[in-house]
Amino acid sequence: MKRAAVPGETINVLLVEDNPGDARLIREALKEDSATQWKLAHCATLELALEHLESEATHVIVLDLGLPDGLGIEVVCKAHAAAPRVPIVVLTSRDDEALGVLALHEGAQDYLTKSLLDSRLLTRALRYAMERQRMQESLRSESLIDELTGLYNRRGFLALADNHLKLSERTRSPVVVVFVDLDGMKRINDELGHAEGDRALIETAELLKRCLRQSDIVGRLGGDEFVLLLTTVDGNTQKVLRRRLYEQLDEVNARTDRRYKLSFSVGVVTADPWIPLTVEQLLIRADSLMYQEKQRKKSLPPDA
Repeated sequence: MKRAAVPGETINVLLVEDNPGDARLIREALKEDSATQWKLAHCATLELALEHLESEATHVIVLDLGLPDGLGIEVVCKAHAAAPRVPIVVLTSRDDEALGVLALHEGAQDYLTKSLLDSRLLTRALRYAMERQRMQESLRSESLIDELTGLYNRRGFLALADNHLKLSERTRSPVVVVFVDLDGMKRINDELGHAEGDRALIETAELLKRCLRQSDIVGRLGGDEFVLLLTTVDGNTQKVLRRRLYEQLDEVNARTDRRYKLSFSVGVVTADPWIPLTVEQLLIRADSLMYQEKQRKKSLPPDA
């Protein structure tokens, strides 16, 4: 999931399939292809697959639509939300072109019918899926990535967050939106110059990325404003996130070569899937909470 495969290197394939016979056929089909070095990891449930994606580099996913803990398009949605940059090739035991097309709309790159599967068809589908994903990433990066920080820009974040909210509503699972504003940005620019201000923005972006899981989204809305969307949520999410953020801040600020200390104000909102709101509405609420925190800071004594 970290990056696309390059020619000549081993391609890591994650097979999500609960039928041992079908898994064996796919393993043998990949072995028949001597032109490419395929490395297959096999998970029998969606839950195990999502855990694997969190910890292991994956270049392409082969995904069965009938799993013990997920069926149909829901499986594609969850896998794509967890690893949006990893191409997915869907497997179905039914010769159902409509289902395959629907899977493409939900983030899959291709679909294959098990009854028609052979080595040539499988490996070609995997290669094409990776190439299409690479081309899509290239096109997206031209308009959806913030040039300075490498994060999603406002347009990119809103597009991805909207997809996550739709999935949240379907699965009735909450997400968390976090608005982060870098404190003292004007002073850094005025006193130390815009080059140092850019450095502060880049440091903040790197800090935020270290606090998140791979399935979460982080973007720069513009100026000194950043936003996060957390997809794995429980009762301690807000507390854990704040602890991670301030631990990372303390680590950065402890460096002896610093000319100033990084600081930011945070607003956190949990999106209730039973009461749907748009991404923009959630951002407005999180922004308001962030502003309240910033005002509280200003009212404190300088050494507090």
